[in-house]
Amino acid sequence: MTSSSETHRSGFACFVGRPNAGKSTLTNALVGTKVAITSSKPQTTRHAIRGIVHRPDAQLVIVDTPGLHRPRTLLGERLNELVHETWSEVDVIGFCVPADQKIGPGDRHIAAELAKVARRTPVIGVVTKTDVVNRPRVAQQLVAMQELMDFAEIVPVSAVDRFQMDVLSDLLVRQVPEGPQLYPDGEITDEPEESLISELIRESALEGVRDELPHSLAVAIDEMAPREGYDNLVDIYASLYVERSSQKAIVIGKSGERLKEVGETARRHIQALLGSKIFLDLQVKVAKEWQRDPKQLRKLGF
Repeated sequence: MTSSSETHRSGFACFVGRPNAGKSTLTNALVGTKVAITSSKPQTTRHAIRGIVHRPDAQLVIVDTPGLHRPRTLLGERLNELVHETWSEVDVIGFCVPADQKIGPGDRHIAAELAKVARRTPVIGVVTKTDVVNRPRVAQQLVAMQELMDFAEIVPVSAVDRFQMDVLSDLLVRQVPEGPQLYPDGEITDEPEESLISELIRESALEGVRDELPHSLAVAIDEMAPREGYDNLVDIYASLYVERSSQKAIVIGKSGERLKEVGETARRHIQALLGSKIFLDLQVKVAKEWQRDPKQLRKLGF
C-alpha cells in the first residue's frame, strides 16, 4: 500500500444550507479567490458554479448550489431540481448552518432531504460564521447539529478569519476517491467567463437594494468582445432584467446614481477577473413575470 504522501485524491463536493448560510463565502475562502457571488441578500446563487481547490495531495471541485427552499414559482422549482441533481453527483456534501441563528424549520427540511442521500454520500455538518458569536454559543450549535441528523463529521469554521478552514478542507478531501487531477493547475472554475461576469454584475446590483429584488433580478450579457485597435480593453454590453417598472426605478436610482454605482463596483470586480480594462454598458429592462414564463427563463439561461 502506498503511503498517504503519495496518494492523490480528486472529487466533487458541494455546500448546502438555507439561503444566506455562508455557502458561497465558504467556497470562495477554500478556493482562495472570488468565484461564487456573495451577497447579504438570500437566494443569490443561481448556477452551479464550480470552484477548484488545488492542494499537493488533492484536487477538490466545489459545486455551489442555490439554497434549497419550498418553491413558489417555476424558477423555484428549476432551482430545487438543480440542487437534487447536484447532490446525486458529488462525493461529499457540507451542510452549512450559521452559528448565530437557531436551527429552524428550513434546516430541518434540508436535513430530511439530505437523510435520503446520506447512505450513499457522506454529509459533513459545518457550523459557519463562528467569528460573530462567543464560544459557548458555538458549542451550543454543535450540540444542536448532532441532534439534527447523523453526520459523518461536524466542524465549526469561519471563512472570515479562516478559523479551521484547513480542517474543513482535510475532512472534505478525506471523503473523495483517489484519482488524478481533474483540472489543470491554475484553473479556479469551469464556469464560462460570461456567466461569472453576469453574476458579478448581479451581485453589484443587489447590494443595498430593497428585499423584494433578489428573485426578480437577472442579468444577460448581450455582447462581449475586445475593442478593435486596443490590446487591453474589452467592451461588455449587459442587460439587467426586472419584472416591474417600479423595480427598474429602484435599480436605476435617483438621476441614475444607483446604476452608476452598480457599474463602478461591477467594473472593478470584472477587471480583476479578466486582468484587463473594460468598458461596461448596463441597460435595465422590464421582462414581466419572467420567473413564471418558461420561454423567458430559457432566454435568461435557466
